[in-house]
Amino acid sequence: MLVLLALVWGGSFFFAEVALSELPPLSVTLFRVALAVPVLFLVTRVKAIPIPREPGIWGAYLGMGALNNALPFSLIFWGQTEIEGGLASILNGTTAMFGAVVAGLLLKDEPLTPQKLIGAVLGFLGVAVIMGSAALTSLDPRSLAQIAILAAALSYAFASVWGKLFLAGQPPLMNALGMIVGSTVLMLPLSLYVDGVPRHDLSISVWGALIGIAVLSTALAYLLYFEILRLAGAANLMLVTLLIPPVAITLGALFLGELLTQEAFWGFAIIALGLVVTDGRLLRRILRRRAV
Repeated sequence: MLVLLALVWGGSFFFAEVALSELPPLSVTLFRVALAVPVLFLVTRVKAIPIPREPGIWGAYLGMGALNNALPFSLIFWGQTEIEGGLASILNGTTAMFGAVVAGLLLKDEPLTPQKLIGAVLGFLGVAVIMGSAALTSLDPRSLAQIAILAAALSYAFASVWGKLFLAGQPPLMNALGMIVGSTVLMLPLSLYVDGVPRHDLSISVWGALIGIAVLSTALAYLLYFEILRLAGAANLMLVTLLIPPVAITLGALFLGELLTQEAFWGFAIIALGLVVTDGRLLRRILRRRAV
């Protein structure tokens, strides 16, 4: 299931590249969340999960939709108009490090340990290697796009804290549906105002990409996400961050002819090391074996 989740999430960067050839970023975000709503609604009905009626909970879903969908999706899709999907997926891999830092600062039960700080520093070092020294002297569109992806990763980190503080008592699948509904409510007026009524005279490949990113990379992804979370826990779920970039890079190379620089791969290696340090389990196993 972890590999399948990496495939559908990694595929989102590929689907987005295709969709962005004919649609602006905000419209792609709207299609992604709106088309996922009926799929998740059907699943909650089949599983007889009650829909909450309290206004406060739906307010929390709006916040979660903004932080975990509307804002990061839009930033990532805009970033992908300037950089490759594979590179965007690597930069998105900093989410785990951002999450550890933000949770450590805002949640009492998840302290910011030296281990997490080292992991975060490694993650930021990996980003610095990817962006290069030129990004510090001139903010060209490509650099701004990379900053947008990092801002999306930071938004994901705040979303995890938001969910833990305000939605911990709700059924996970209902949280997924409520979040997607909330993000659709937010994106509809914003997309209409900025982009106008979305085009419908799209090519078959773009419609296929929109359905893929909504049904596979959003609805199915969240079903897998919560099932892995239930079976294997949050620490194991975090490992998907390591698997997404290879999927996105491979799809981009095979179907879109995208090639990444050597610096991007070195940066990914450093970010992956930061994730391993943040997770901690592999290091503990190595130390135990040496002690034996």
